[in-house]
Amino acid sequence: MKIHIITAFPNLILSPLEESIIKRSQEKQLVEIFVHNLRDYSTDKHHKVDDYPYGGAPGMILKPEPIFACIESILERFKISNPNLLFLTPQGKTFHQSKAVELSEKDHLIFLCGHYKGIDERIRDYWKMDEISIGDYVLTGGELPTLVVIDSVIRLIPGVISDIESARTDSFYDNRLDCPYYTRPEDFRGLKVPEVLLSGHHANIQDWQEQKAREKTQKYRPDLLNNNKKKKD
Repeated sequence: MKIHIITAFPNLILSPLEESIIKRSQEKQLVEIFVHNLRDYSTDKHHKVDDYPYGGAPGMILKPEPIFACIESILERFKISNPNLLFLTPQGKTFHQSKAVELSEKDHLIFLCGHYKGIDERIRDYWKMDEISIGDYVLTGGELPTLVVIDSVIRLIPGVISDIESARTDSFYDNRLDCPYYTRPEDFRGLKVPEVLLSGHHANIQDWQEQKAREKTQKYRPDLLNNNKKKKD
């Protein structure tokens, strides 16, 4: 998979790309990540990419010219005819694990990181981007949300995680939370690992894990169980 990130602040992006699973995915040549500095596509002598909005509203808006130029450069350079364009915005559809699974099956993704007050609406009108929100709150820009989505997508690509079952049993993979986990020591300050996990009886362990996952989901995210019920109906 090739991932393109368009940003006016590349330093917010670069460091996390060199750590943990994202780094390993690139070392294994399963993923290539390209960070495109939006300022390189500005025609302004000061490399400005934003301007005041018409109508006198507060804040600054990302201009259409550098964004159009950057996207078109990516499409031409990498010979992309049907682009998968994503824009991280609080106005988008809420990001879920099912969306991460869908995106992990693409051969490329192009992320546009917004900043300031937003982007010129003509960018939306023309490019018809897939708009995604990671929650009902506002951040300074789209760089951190973009990294969130990239991390959740990359770990689902075959070969990135050595034990793919680890990813498949994560919370939200099947519209539920994950079960509790324990490691050594067996007894820590009087807090003991449940006996069933020490029994070696795999069927009993699996039953316990499924039961605890249901209990945790019911306690913290009952809406997920309601979603499962609606799907069955």
